[in-house]
Amino acid sequence: MRTALCDTLGIDLPIVGFTPSEHVAAAISRAGGLGVLGCVRFNDAAELDRVLGWMDENTDGRPYGVDIVMPSKIPTEGSSMDLGNMIPEEHRAFVERTLAELGVPELPDDTDERAGVLGWLHSVARSHVEVALKHPIKLIANALGSPPVDVIAQVHEHGVPVAALAGKAEHARRHVDNGVDLVVAQGYEAGGHTGEIASMVLLPEIADAVGDRVPVLAAGGIGSGRQAAAALALGAVGVWMGSVWLTTEEYLQTMPESEAMQRALLDATSADTVRTRIYTGKPARLLKTRWTEAWAAPDAPEPLPMPLQNLLVSPAHNRIHAAGDPSVVSMPVGQIVGRMNAVRTVADVMAELVGDFEKTVERLDRIR
Repeated sequence: MRTALCDTLGIDLPIVGFTPSEHVAAAISRAGGLGVLGCVRFNDAAELDRVLGWMDENTDGRPYGVDIVMPSKIPTEGSSMDLGNMIPEEHRAFVERTLAELGVPELPDDTDERAGVLGWLHSVARSHVEVALKHPIKLIANALGSPPVDVIAQVHEHGVPVAALAGKAEHARRHVDNGVDLVVAQGYEAGGHTGEIASMVLLPEIADAVGDRVPVLAAGGIGSGRQAAAALALGAVGVWMGSVWLTTEEYLQTMPESEAMQRALLDATSADTVRTRIYTGKPARLLKTRWTEAWAAPDAPEPLPMPLQNLLVSPAHNRIHAAGDPSVVSMPVGQIVGRMNAVRTVADVMAELVGDFEKTVERLDRIR
């Protein structure tokens, strides 16, 4: 299982794994792929620097990357207090009422409550870039399209390639014109922020549009070697995987409070997700739970734009996480969740994917 992407990124397998967990990212890199650490959870640049230092020491010298978020629409600046003043009281009241109706308790008084994620802001994302470039990273990806051209130039000055996610062929063309080095074609099935075109249609469109200029990776609906083989057949040179790592043992090493989330994912089918703006303000695919159903009710307010929606619901997410109730968890995940039926190590996931890929290619070779 080797493509030109392996030479481009210095990896053994054309598997790029996105995750908010440094333990998962490091394990992906050690297993021969490229672990990409999501930075949006880091409001404090010093904390990110510390975690990347840990990555440096725990990847066995293998390459890894980071993922930032630079939204293009305002509000993009300001403190959490300034932005908090822009949240309507009716939205706050709805959240409080919903939590009460769902039986989600208040946090204990001694809880170190995490603030709303400010990683959506350009200023914070730029600080992430500056910190990341002090480490031996091999890729910077932007989850919301092309970074500003000056950021791309800054990253290129350090010899680091830039990747951007695209949900349409026109987006991919724009990314490449802006100087992006790798395009991730993210289909409708994907978890988190995602567009409206399914991978089977999107991937060949993007490969045809920019595949002769930059490597194209496939994202969305990939959780097995068969699906990875299909992605390569459709024009990709590698796969970008995110959801499958949520049910790994290493994920709990970073976030031990996520056991309820894992139980909910293990019990879910591929039909148990919903694409909604309630998580960040932009369309994102989440696990369908009583929390998402409450936001879909007729009396629910419209979600706020990014980053206000995230600031609104972050305290609720803290309470939901602490409650440990699988029926109300709020978690981005793709439709591939139907295949995530056991807690396994990252190494086991990688080995099974490679083995399934090899069997698939052998079976297809016999068809000729």
